[in-house]
Amino acid sequence: MMRSRMLTGLAALSATTLLVTGCSLVSNENDGRKADDKTVTLVTHESFALPKELVKKFEQDSGYQLKISKLEDAGALTNELVLTKDHPVGDVVFGVDNTFASRAIDAGVFAPYQPTLPKGASTYALPGDDSHAVTPIDNGNVCVNVDDAWFQKHGIAAPTSIDDLAKPAYKDLFVIPGASTSSPGLAFLLATIATYGDGWASYWTKLMDNGAKVVKGWSDAYFTDFSFSGGDRPIVVSYDSSPAFTLNKAETKTSTSALLDGCFEQVEYAGVLRGDTTNTPGARAVIDWLLSPEVQAALPESMYVFPVASDTALPATWAKFAVKPQRTEQVAPSEITAKRQAWLQKWTEIVSR
Repeated sequence: MMRSRMLTGLAALSATTLLVTGCSLVSNENDGRKADDKTVTLVTHESFALPKELVKKFEQDSGYQLKISKLEDAGALTNELVLTKDHPVGDVVFGVDNTFASRAIDAGVFAPYQPTLPKGASTYALPGDDSHAVTPIDNGNVCVNVDDAWFQKHGIAAPTSIDDLAKPAYKDLFVIPGASTSSPGLAFLLATIATYGDGWASYWTKLMDNGAKVVKGWSDAYFTDFSFSGGDRPIVVSYDSSPAFTLNKAETKTSTSALLDGCFEQVEYAGVLRGDTTNTPGARAVIDWLLSPEVQAALPESMYVFPVASDTALPATWAKFAVKPQRTEQVAPSEITAKRQAWLQKWTEIVSR
């Protein structure tokens, strides 16, 4: 997400990692901590990355020391928040998205907070969130990505639609983040449900029979199995913005493209965690910081996502290479809440057989 631009994002991720405590399961370090503690703990997913200069500026301006605890993907993050809701693992969370947010809200994970939103951000508010449990921070469209350079090298026509992915020409070429553990994976599942209706299970059966590979998270799919990163599969579930990070050195050409068919809009939210020991003022300060012009401007090149603030200037290469679909597949949050468990159970049966 040629490679010089991808490495820029990875370098930012590496630099941020020096500032964080990362683990697959976050132990409860908040027990007994006073709410006026000057440390504020942000719980997030493994893809969170912002320039260290912005972190330092937040600490200087707010007076809080920011501790960042990383889980894996948004699915694992949401699961952990629900399981630890009575003893929160931090003060504030970033990275719960519109495919998982309703589960966390229904579980009572969040304390209400209504910050002042920048221009355009209200467009991305979670429908039905009348209690102001979560605040939109960024957005992007989950779309299938294709390594065009790989297909050109092998003399094979690249797919042009998600229908194509079940065809014999693309056998053993597609890698997908898991829907039960990954927000992009769940977003792709929802896109297929919206596209094929009651026939979605049949479509997934065809995908699996055609050698599609399901892995735990987006990072596994993109950075391990995707051919751009050295893997052997030239088709991956990623984002509409990803081609802006696979540019050549001159930044005049990209080696990948997004299929603008069967895309699902993903919005990531931040929320104050509910609890007697949580640092609520610090949590609110973090959310205000994530909405600040400086952080919003840093999101594209740090985390490959679009800011929710509509007046944010985007990198010049995004206008050409980060092309948004004209339409996206839609599933109402209320329907996701009602049917998520049954859909995931059926999906698991299909991919596990």
